[in-house]
Order: sequence, then structure tokens, then C-alpha cells
Amino acid sequence: CEFLVSTTGEQYLEDLWEYDKGEGGGRTRVWENAEPCAALEKAGVNFSQISSATLPQAATEAHSLDPSAGFTATGVSLVIHPRNPHAPTIHMNVRYFDSGETWWFGGGIDVTPYYPEEQDVITLHRSLRDTCTRHGMPYQDYKEYCDRYFFLKHRNEARGVGGIFFESLNSTSMPEKSKQDLFAFVKDLGESFVELYRPLLVPKLALPVSFDEREFQLLRRARYVEFNLLFDRGTKFGIQSQGRTESILMSLPSVANWRYNWAPTPGSREERVITFFLQ
Repeated sequence: CEFLVSTTGEQYLEDLWEYDKGEGGGRTRVWENAEPCAALEKAGVNFSQISSATLPQAATEAHSLDPSAGFTATGVSLVIHPRNPHAPTIHMNVRYFDSGETWWFGGGIDVTPYYPEEQDVITLHRSLRDTCTRHGMPYQDYKEYCDRYFFLKHRNEARGVGGIFFESLNSTSMPEKSKQDLFAFVKDLGESFVELYRPLLVPKLALPVSFDEREFQLLRRARYVEFNLLFDRGTKFGIQSQGRTESILMSLPSVANWRYNWAPTPGSREERVITFFLQ
């Protein structure tokens, strides 16, 4: 939050909430600005810690858990949608879940650029690889899982240029790692966010934007919305656990655009984004 405020000069709205279907609650901080000169058209940072005596359907289906065992879930999630289409959208979450004797960590970082630059993509993945290497974690596995997860099957294209994504990190999936080892990895990933995103955001904020670039950004944001509402397991878990809807849907951009049967102009930058970066 301090990074976004100091970088953009834009302030957030803070919203404290309680989980009325169990215990706990959270803090949501949101930036929302419709002005063309805004740096952050929509951004949000969520912290939550909730518990309940019953499990949501999304958790019982994905992990074959006893629905009567109850659960505790805590995590930090953030999504940033800059106004300038040369600056990418970024998503990060780190989380912990337990139910009965079962526990795990999960999370990841993925980036959705509208006009990606190859060196930025390379730098992003090298930074994530280095974080994994520091903790002896399998970067390539997490990268490939991220590519599979953030894929729009009905569009046959990736949501963005990927990152890393992991689930169910525990003593069963990684018996050589202690719970403290896994926590240290997840903590390091979260704390690496600012230095990872700074070079992708700050140099882009003042770049000039054409009408066509803005239109393409809004079309790509529509794909982001489609993924989050159709496929994202975190969104489904939040809705099914009857969490706070405003905080769950904070990840969606303020503005998106759908155009019937749209296709990029042959030979355009937009065509290269779709046929090269998103395949």
C-alpha cells in the first residue's frame, strides 16, 4: 500500500469488515479513479482471516474434505489495474488454509500486460525463479501450473504472460520441507512484490496512450473478467463461503469492453500480443 501511494500520489479507501457466517474478518483497501490522468484506475489490497464450522462446496470438491470439519483461511491478495495500457495488470495472493488435521499454503503472482515487452517478461520470470531457488522450490513446476491455470479454455488463449502459481504446499506434498520452511517461502514471495512490480509499472505511467491502445486494453480486460468469473477458484470459494462480496470482486476492473467477433488487424502490435505472447 505504501508503495502504491508513494508512487502514484493516490490514496486508498479502507474498509474493515467482519465475517458474519463464522468468525474473523478483514481489511480491504481500494483505489478507484475514473479520471483519464489517474495512475490506478482500479486497485485493491485485501487481508482476511476467517473461520467457520462448515466448509464451502469449492473446498470439499477440490480437496475431498469433510464438510463438517470446519476451516480457517487467511491470506493477502491484491490486483492492480493501471489506467495506462503500457503498464500491466498484476495479481498476487499468498494464503494459508486448514481444516481438521489438513493444512496447506498456496499462492502465486501472475502478470497480464496489454503491450508486453519481451525483456520485461524475461525479467519477471527470472525474479520469480530466483525467489523459488532461494528456498529450494520448483520454479518450472509452478510456472507450468500457472500457465495451465490462467488459461481461458473457451478462448484458447492465456490470460497473460504467466508467473508462478502453487497450491497444497504441506508436509504431504513436500515431505522434505517443514511448515516453517514453506511459510518462509510464501512470506518471501509476498515481500518480493514491490521490487518485482516497480520496473513494470513506474516507467510506463507517463507514456502517451492512443485511442486504439486504450480500446485494446479494455478488450483484454474483458478476458480478465471472464476468467475471474468463470474459472477462478478463489472467487468461487469466496462466494460459496459467503464472504464479503465487495472484497471478493475487488479484483475486477472498473471498465472493460466486449466487441462481437473482434479480431486484431493483421500485422498489428495487437495481433502479435495475441499470437505470440498469449500462446
